[in-house]
Amino acid sequence: MIRLLALRELRSLFSMPSTWFALAVLQFIFAWFFLARLDAFLEIQPQLAQLANPPGVTITIAAPLFNTAALLLMMLAPMFTMRLIAEERRNQTLTLLLSAPLSSRHIVLGKFFGLLIFLAALMAGLPLMLYTLAFGTALDHGMLLSNMLGLLLLTASYVAVGLYVSALTTQPVIAAIGALAVLVGLWLADIGTAAEDSPWHLISPLNHFQNFNAGLLDSGDAVFFVLFSAFFLLLAMRRIHNNRIYG
Repeated sequence: MIRLLALRELRSLFSMPSTWFALAVLQFIFAWFFLARLDAFLEIQPQLAQLANPPGVTITIAAPLFNTAALLLMMLAPMFTMRLIAEERRNQTLTLLLSAPLSSRHIVLGKFFGLLIFLAALMAGLPLMLYTLAFGTALDHGMLLSNMLGLLLLTASYVAVGLYVSALTTQPVIAAIGALAVLVGLWLADIGTAAEDSPWHLISPLNHFQNFNAGLLDSGDAVFFVLFSAFFLLLAMRRIHNNRIYG
């Protein structure tokens, strides 16, 4: 059932013209940043050649590009999560889902994985773009895989937050603003706190992405993303369950 709901969500997303517009704009932004970083790298390459252990293209081009993608996703994800539950409730189609032989878990996880797969496909152009550099230089494949895994886990956390906020309202716009406020609020609290032991660092998804961005596979960061996503998904399931019981 989860797979069928995820496929239904994917078909719905790819049937909207706005999806293809967002895909085109996102690829244009990625290409612009990629070419800008490549141009900057080529300009400083003579100076880097004089260093004993110069940074490679993966550090100077790929890592900043993935960091940019993480910020863009923070802004983009709420635009897609806003319709997951809120639009269903506004269009009164949520009642049909609740009356079907589907548990709250099926509904929430189906929508979650459907959008996560869609956003992963949306981001697939990023590593493909970076791997074109392999024709002219050596790449740090471990660092690239670390960034791809970190970006996927980060995206999952964004989707989980947006899905829960979408389950709280009947207005998709309010759901988008609410999810964006939560994600941006956590990010601003993280970067605005000077103390290294601040709790804001511990609950900020973008802060936990930084190790992946640096090429470090930290199991603690991976566990954080799993628990963070699971927490908001459980809240969304609880909300859907309450809708079924109390209407």
